[in-house]
Amino acid sequence: MTELVEYLVKELVDFPDKVTVSEDGETIKVSVVKQDMGKIIGRQGRIAKSIRTIVKSAAVKHGKKCTVEILEVE
Repeated sequence: MTELVEYLVKELVDFPDKVTVSEDGETIKVSVVKQDMGKIIGRQGRIAKSIRTIVKSAAVKHGKKCTVEILEVE
């Protein structure tokens, strides 16, 4: 799942080299710089919601549960 999230996020941001994705149990944590937070969240959270929906669908296909957290790095 982390590879999927990493691919999706890196395609959306201006600084793909600053993106870090880690997995902590059922939670996938995505860290991006402050300038890219708006691009990941989107208007009214639509992009973030879409990323979460894609990951949940892929996780169900593999018989897992997954959530995505978006964090800001300085």
